[in-house]
Amino acid sequence: MQTEHLLEKMTTLKLTGMADALRNQEGQKNISQLSFSERLGLLLEHEIIHKEDKRLASLLRKAKLRESANIESIEYKASRKLDRSKVISLSTGAFIKHHHNIVITGATGAGKTYLACAIANSACRAGYKSKYLHLPRFIEELSIAHADGSFTALMQQLQKFDLIILDDFGLTPITAKQCHDLFNIIEERHKTRSTIITSQLPVNKWHSYLGEPTLADAVLDRILERVERIEIHGESMRNQQKVELA
Repeated sequence: MQTEHLLEKMTTLKLTGMADALRNQEGQKNISQLSFSERLGLLLEHEIIHKEDKRLASLLRKAKLRESANIESIEYKASRKLDRSKVISLSTGAFIKHHHNIVITGATGAGKTYLACAIANSACRAGYKSKYLHLPRFIEELSIAHADGSFTALMQQLQKFDLIILDDFGLTPITAKQCHDLFNIIEERHKTRSTIITSQLPVNKWHSYLGEPTLADAVLDRILERVERIEIHGESMRNQQKVELA
């Protein structure tokens, strides 16, 4: 009866991890050999792990990463010219703490999105709020937000994330209005949050892509002022996977 009473109390206090651990302890024959403080320590440790797992699951769910990617699975073949030490350094999340950006460029299928999502996955594990956005689609959503009056609320929501991924920059033509929206996103996050941008376009072509010179200058100045740049070389990873499966 005493155990059931404790379980009820733990459930009321939402100590699910402790409750599960107590149930497990009750089924162990040698548990009585442990002191009260030792048993309590195990219960508390289980609760901490439970809450950390629950928080991580929530962060990953909200991030909506396009790829189920992790740093450990990244390939460092010589042809890709990926700097392992730089990638591992970025996976610590220190760049987010200092509000730096990351620009990842490379040909289609090179693994830009996977790398961006792997870094964001690590950021979630470090407790940072992250969000994946397919930029061409999100820019269209911003246009709709202007029309229905939800633009300000959408921008405020975006600012809550420590890290966002703007995937496929330069993939589709951009209008002057969309370029201005992009500037607003970058401006709001400048020196306060971090952004990862992936693009097939080399950085030296971004200015002409954005079009209007003054606005392009402003966007690029803010993106590139505090930036870690990664260029992925080599053949398409998608083509390589097709060959391996054949």
